[in-house]
Amino acid sequence: MIQRSLLRQSRVASSSIRAQYKAPITRSHFPPVRIYQPLGATARRWQSTTTDSNGDANSAASTNGASSEAAKEEDPIKKELEAKNKEIIDIKDKYLRSVADFRNLQDRTKRDIDNARSFAITRFASDLIESVDNLDRALATAQATQLAESGSGTDANNDLENLLEGLKMTERILMQTLKKHGLERFDPSEKGERFDPNLHEATFQTRVEGKEDGSVFMTQQKGFLLNGRVIRAAKVGVVKNS
Repeated sequence: MIQRSLLRQSRVASSSIRAQYKAPITRSHFPPVRIYQPLGATARRWQSTTTDSNGDANSAASTNGASSEAAKEEDPIKKELEAKNKEIIDIKDKYLRSVADFRNLQDRTKRDIDNARSFAITRFASDLIESVDNLDRALATAQATQLAESGSGTDANNDLENLLEGLKMTERILMQTLKKHGLERFDPSEKGERFDPNLHEATFQTRVEGKEDGSVFMTQQKGFLLNGRVIRAAKVGVVKNS
């Protein structure tokens, strides 16, 4: 009994002690004080920080650009490369010009050689033209004499006919030989050609019925061409009816 009573008293004492330490903490009737910072100061601080960061970035970029430009200007290898590129372009231009000049020289030399080959006998042909004219006159005279003495039946007339045939044969062979070497004779009145100042030389103009103005109706002297070049223009009479 005594032990139980002692145990009961000790439990009561311990519970009272715990009750004293677990007493609720009294709260104050005033709210806690909070410290607020003004919005403007915060904004100014953020803005200044942003501005400083942008300024630092711009300054860093400008510094990097200046350093790169300075490195670019001071880079000797790049300068030498640019100089070599310019030199290559200059050499290529000179080479192309030289090739063009050489080809022009080749064409001009070939043209000169062809002209020299084609017109080497120009002086000889000019001198030979007089002989051809004399042969043509002899042939015309023989034909006129034959017409005047035709029907006589004499030996002289026979000799004249033989002479005429010989002259015709000689003229034909001579003209074939000259044509082989590029010398040709032309008579503009045979086909009634129109007057061409590059080929013809008009000695007179007259009215001719039934002929077109500007056409050639008479050849006083036949013309000659050497490989298409006029050696002597034909002297002609031109129709002028108007």
